[in-house]
Amino acid sequence: MNTAAKKKILIVDDEPDIIKYLTTYLEDNGYDVISAVDGREGFQKAKDERPDLITLDITMPEESGVRMYRNLNDSEELNHIPIVIITGVSKMFERFLETRKQVDPPEAYFEKPIDRDKLLEKVKELLA
Repeated sequence: MNTAAKKKILIVDDEPDIIKYLTTYLEDNGYDVISAVDGREGFQKAKDERPDLITLDITMPEESGVRMYRNLNDSEELNHIPIVIITGVSKMFERFLETRKQVDPPEAYFEKPIDRDKLLEKVKELLA
């Protein structure tokens, strides 16, 4: 049994099915998982829980993933956490993010439906 602390992943998505799917999959692969349903709750949980990685949906009611992404980037205490964008939005959004000068691009980007094997590979790589 591995005695090292489990890596903690924060899933931020407004779709309960996605949260459940990713939580089960990531927990089955040895990660601790916490979740939030919008950017405001996600940012608060990031501050409280200090996850090792965040998966972030972009289109959510209340507070969008874009705002949370900006808030994380602007936060001295949180801007080191790798962010994996998971969204139903097209490649245009990826290009849009990459052209913003005020924020760093995310560590990875996945479109829904998610290729879970590629996602797990990227998560392992980012948390290595």
